[in-house]
Amino acid sequence: MTTELDRAAEAIATAGAVLVCAGAGMGVDSGLPDFRGSAGFWRAYPPYERLGLRFEELADPVHFTDDPELAWGFYGHRLALYRSTVPHAGFEVLLGWGAEVFTSNVDGQFQLAGFTGVAEVHGSIHHLQCTLPCRGDVWAAEAEVAVDPETMRAVGDLPECPTCGALARPNILMFGDSWWVPHRSQSALDSLATWRRSVRDLAVVEIGAGQAVPTVRRYAELASAASGRLIRINTREPEVRHGRGISLPMPAAEALAEIQSRL
Repeated sequence: MTTELDRAAEAIATAGAVLVCAGAGMGVDSGLPDFRGSAGFWRAYPPYERLGLRFEELADPVHFTDDPELAWGFYGHRLALYRSTVPHAGFEVLLGWGAEVFTSNVDGQFQLAGFTGVAEVHGSIHHLQCTLPCRGDVWAAEAEVAVDPETMRAVGDLPECPTCGALARPNILMFGDSWWVPHRSQSALDSLATWRRSVRDLAVVEIGAGQAVPTVRRYAELASAASGRLIRINTREPEVRHGRGISLPMPAAEALAEIQSRL
């Protein structure tokens, strides 16, 4: 492990630029729940276990039409959680490296830590859109949604579209989602692609990205293909298929602190 950490530090120190590709595992050290599998999801949200509802079933846009209080109970609780969560020390390490970010996370933790260049491929819970959608508008989520902790259902007024008055929803790409408004995310992805073309000797630090939804892994492998500088930090699935990559089976905060101590 010491050798791999030394290699990781060297890869960062000699890189022309650093790109972070982050999945859900990035937030675990900040205290955010691990949604891996139904068991992990239900540990975080016992009321849904009683109802027999899995994450994939709740993260479905149809509930905003069929049962808005159920839909906003799920997303309203997460919105409050992410607003109150303090990013762990690993974010500051990455910020010091001047890293750009590609992430499937919708929690806004990178922005809260001070990052400005963040491409959120699945959108953000901190932005809303119309459920219809009546227009392709996306706006900041400023409202608070009250949630009954026993039933995990929203109570009181729910966010509305400022244009047509219909129910609003998070600007997140959900399962089976043909109503998502992608413009905000696509603009950031386009900017990231332009930046990638402008740099050489790119070091890619992939953190907490699993294989179940391999979006982040595939992007990290593609981005690092030319330089071979892929550092994979993952407690469960750390293996790197090509020989030049670096595998660190460690939590995010610990791995980043160890690399930083060597720089």
